[in-house]
Amino acid sequence: MNIPVEITYLGLPPSPALSDHITRHAHRLQHVAPRLQACRVTVSRSEHRHHSGNRFRVTAHASLPGGEFHAGRTCEADRAHEDAYVATSEAIDALRRQLEEFQTIRRERAQSDGRPHGDAA
Repeated sequence: MNIPVEITYLGLPPSPALSDHITRHAHRLQHVAPRLQACRVTVSRSEHRHHSGNRFRVTAHASLPGGEFHAGRTCEADRAHEDAYVATSEAIDALRRQLEEFQTIRRERAQSDGRPHGDAA
């Protein structure tokens, strides 16, 4: 079952291709955290001064039992975030790393309590 993915565009028109890219990446988070309940991604421009060269700011949020996770950062000065696809991939990858760490900690706690790791809820 795929999780619901909510995508919000602030200050720019929605892009079906970018939405599809975000949805595919977000659904991969379920491999890391099978109990994931929802994922929200916000895409906005960090600058509105140029016709080209504007950087994107992407924030990603995930909900699962036991925690809320947020990823995203202010745009780098290195031009990588001028591509919305790169910016969204980096934000969702950062979220994936947080979920992996959370799942590892949860598994280790369950093992130290003597429970099988599947009962870590």
